[in-house]
Amino acid sequence: MTEKLLQYIWQFQYFNHALLTTVDNEILQINTPGILNTNQGPDFLNANIKVGNTTWAGNIELHLKSSGWISHQHSKDKNYSNIILHVVWQDDGAAELSFPVLELQNRVSKFLLGRYDELMNTTAFIPCEKNIKQVNGLTWKSWIDRLLAERLQHKSTIIFKHLAANNNHWEETFWWLLASNFGIKVNSDAFEKIARSLPVNLLTKHKNQIHQLEALLFGQAGLLQNNFTETYPLMLQKEYRFYKSKYKLQPIQAPLFFLRMRPANFPSVRLAQLAMLINRSLHLFSVLREAETLKEIKDLLNVTANDYWHYHYVFDEATAFKEKHLGTQMINNILINTIIPIVFAYGLYNKEEGYKEKAMQWLEQTAAEKNNITNAYSLLGIQNKNAFNSQALIQLKNEYCNRKRCLECAVGNSLLKKL
Repeated sequence: MTEKLLQYIWQFQYFNHALLTTVDNEILQINTPGILNTNQGPDFLNANIKVGNTTWAGNIELHLKSSGWISHQHSKDKNYSNIILHVVWQDDGAAELSFPVLELQNRVSKFLLGRYDELMNTTAFIPCEKNIKQVNGLTWKSWIDRLLAERLQHKSTIIFKHLAANNNHWEETFWWLLASNFGIKVNSDAFEKIARSLPVNLLTKHKNQIHQLEALLFGQAGLLQNNFTETYPLMLQKEYRFYKSKYKLQPIQAPLFFLRMRPANFPSVRLAQLAMLINRSLHLFSVLREAETLKEIKDLLNVTANDYWHYHYVFDEATAFKEKHLGTQMINNILINTIIPIVFAYGLYNKEEGYKEKAMQWLEQTAAEKNNITNAYSLLGIQNKNAFNSQALIQLKNEYCNRKRCLECAVGNSLLKKL
């Protein structure tokens, strides 16, 4: 037994109420079990019970053993001055209290306890892997909606921290997030540092000259320090030296990784594509914020690196011709991880539901992510038809299944409730 499970049992009243009595054999009736308190103080607030012929209103405290009241020194805490019932798993007779005590260990289904133990001790992909198909569609639908909202709110919190760091400059915040996304996981931190070192207002001055944008990005990335032989990198090197002096720039002190990476994801290729995106559109955040359709955003992101990169993945090493399109998979990645979250965050920040609803709709219109998590859920028969589903499933796996938060999960609740 754990305190969390005891709270769960009390919250949903999953115990036998027949001939309910306190440990002193007084007849007990639970009118309202109270509201779970997530802050300091008693476990449940605003409860209502009847003991014998007297009705009491107040708070309820839970412990695994009665002696918990003493060990936690609640008698000295004014937050516990209005306790009307002490609910315990086992009454060890160690506390003499002025209010009644209810013991639950002989009133809870052994099947429920067994199922909970099974969930907590399994090594499967998810705790409820064997029983998940028993959960009805309505429960799944409402839970998926809530999981997605949680994930977007969590991402919004990160965005708000960026805003706080740049005086609520949405364009600058978007630029940091976008650059980080272009770096994919392995180079995301370095790409964000590059973005922070090149403010939007500086890039705006050079947006019409693709070679100047590349010089600034590659130079700050530390990729223009070699002794080149080809004309193009030599030209970028010269440009960067001039602007480095003019703007007093300092290259970032973070490595960029190329090893064990598909050439299409090389940081050099992604920086070239990022430069082209800046070249194509001014005030990117304003454009995407006011976009009405997902197609408008996809068209904006559908960029190809300049001609030099058709024959290169890195400087000074020519390859066979291949246009360096951003690609559908990367476009969807940027939509899911940067554009949709910041549109949602903008709506949340400004209390404008229209932006939040648009973000949700765009997720439903975006292809589902295919990764180890979503593939494993699909094998269990869980639907993953779009990015709305896949983002919710990632949230479920990372925040609930991995942490065994079955008691806080609608799926876990549904399975335990069936017993």
